[in-house]
Amino acid sequence: MIPTADPTQVNHRATYREVLAEPRFRLLFSTRAVSITADALRITTFSVLVFSATGSALLSAVAFGIGFIPQLFGSLLLGSLADRLPPRALITGGYALTCTAALLLALVPMPVAASLGVVALVSLATPVFHGASSRLVAQSLEGDAYVLGRSLNNITGAGAQLFGLALGGAAVAAIGPRRALAVSAVLYLGCALAIRIRMPRLQPGESGGTPGSAGGDGGAVRASLQGAVLLLRGRTVRRLMLAQWLPVALVAGAEGLIVAYAGEHRFAPGWYAVLMGCLPVGMLVGDLLVGRLLRPRTRERLVVPLVALTGLPLIGFAAEPGVGVSSCLLLLSGFGYAYGLGLQRPFLDALPQDGQGQAFGLLGSGSMTLQGVGPVCLGAVAAAGTGTGGAIALAGGAVVLTAGWILTWHPDASPVPVPPPAVESPGRPDKP
Repeated sequence: MIPTADPTQVNHRATYREVLAEPRFRLLFSTRAVSITADALRITTFSVLVFSATGSALLSAVAFGIGFIPQLFGSLLLGSLADRLPPRALITGGYALTCTAALLLALVPMPVAASLGVVALVSLATPVFHGASSRLVAQSLEGDAYVLGRSLNNITGAGAQLFGLALGGAAVAAIGPRRALAVSAVLYLGCALAIRIRMPRLQPGESGGTPGSAGGDGGAVRASLQGAVLLLRGRTVRRLMLAQWLPVALVAGAEGLIVAYAGEHRFAPGWYAVLMGCLPVGMLVGDLLVGRLLRPRTRERLVVPLVALTGLPLIGFAAEPGVGVSSCLLLLSGFGYAYGLGLQRPFLDALPQDGQGQAFGLLGSGSMTLQGVGPVCLGAVAAAGTGTGGAIALAGGAVVLTAGWILTWHPDASPVPVPPPAVESPGRPDKP
């Protein structure tokens, strides 16, 4: 695919005000923030509900993570629908489906296995709705505005998740887990109504997708599998996906060991929460500074150094540092997450125009799955004799190796070459 960025704007630095001035993005951005709050509220409350019913820490942990891994299968089997069906109906339907699931969990007494099944089934469809939403963002914002839009989503998503976790604890204490689940259902319903009322009615072809029914050429499952194979077969797309997956999964694995690390080193009660909060704080600061102050080409040149910055501080845990040094190391590691901003535009430019929705769904579901696998793998490494500090350090080393791998195919620190002046932007639909 020919890159779609306007060459005269390739190093134009957008502003957050410019991004938020786009009505369609503003709607998707605000509803996404509310839905992430509702997700965090639902996930933690459901975990509490399962634990109170069973007394099993294992089942409580399964309830917390049951919505993550099925997303990869949903992306592989249903991902093409994000490009083949009208986006307003898909996104509205996604919020309505999660609202219904939350209401079922809140109001209908079910065996634990059945309630876990409800959450897993809903998560199968999640990549379709998220893919359609991400594709609309890509169609609404161009050039550096798209990158800053992703940055805003990252920043607000982290804040909404923290708020949802706090809201979940307060709601469970005040009104009980079932009523708290009903609160999350109300939030999802509000998102569905906002999209249904305020989003223009677009057909797939109008928003950059491929018009057609779900079964028009062999069925959604077959089309989704073929689309995923085509996306992953392309070396550029595959590399850019792995570059966005691997560091995040490895750092998530290290993050999963922080509680155990604090316990092994007999930190004062509550310090583990401070340590866990350092990563998202570093991420917020990194996204703000790198997104707002640096020009697009500079961000793309800094991909490899920022990936290395994500991993290098974690290697310091091999020295078994105390609370203060550990906090600083985690803050620095979180700052390096801003490397993803330098990959957003090259990734978008590398995608086929009629497969963007599926690609975004696959990117998100793959990331979620690997973030679930990472803690399990590093936990096994720690249990094998390295200790938690050694396992965290190994994760940091693996991130640095990933930076070196990116450098081998990205020697000029620009994953996709800047388009020459003669290239135009064919086929990019106008914003409605």
